[in-house]
Amino acid sequence: MRLTAKGEYGVRAMINLALNYPAGPTPLSQIAHMENISRQFLEQIFATLRREGLINSTRGIKGGYSLAHHPEKICVGDIIRALEGPIVPVDCLHERKDGEQLCSRENICLARNVWEKLRDHINNLLDNITLQDMLDCRF
Repeated sequence: MRLTAKGEYGVRAMINLALNYPAGPTPLSQIAHMENISRQFLEQIFATLRREGLINSTRGIKGGYSLAHHPEKICVGDIIRALEGPIVPVDCLHERKDGEQLCSRENICLARNVWEKLRDHINNLLDNITLQDMLDCRF
């Protein structure tokens, strides 16, 4: 599994918001400048994060973006899944909307257990590192 720029920049931008929590909204242009991310791309990222309930937006002269929850309540896994979708190392672990597996070899694949364990370890790691942990450098 390889993260796209969307996932990487999303985590960086969320850390930036966590640094300013609870001081109030941070202007998008300030975050874009500090993180060296194009404003247009950051707008797309923040639209998704807002839709997923991870950030709030405030309009007006003192407007901008802020975390929707305390930094210790938002984990890296939440951000990555919001921006990238399910965290799976190989395509055969994706599930259809009806819960069925996409892979027809599910019951006979000898490698599947390895891919499942890898998926579970990645998810466990990302779900156990919060934005607060990253601010405190304790992971």
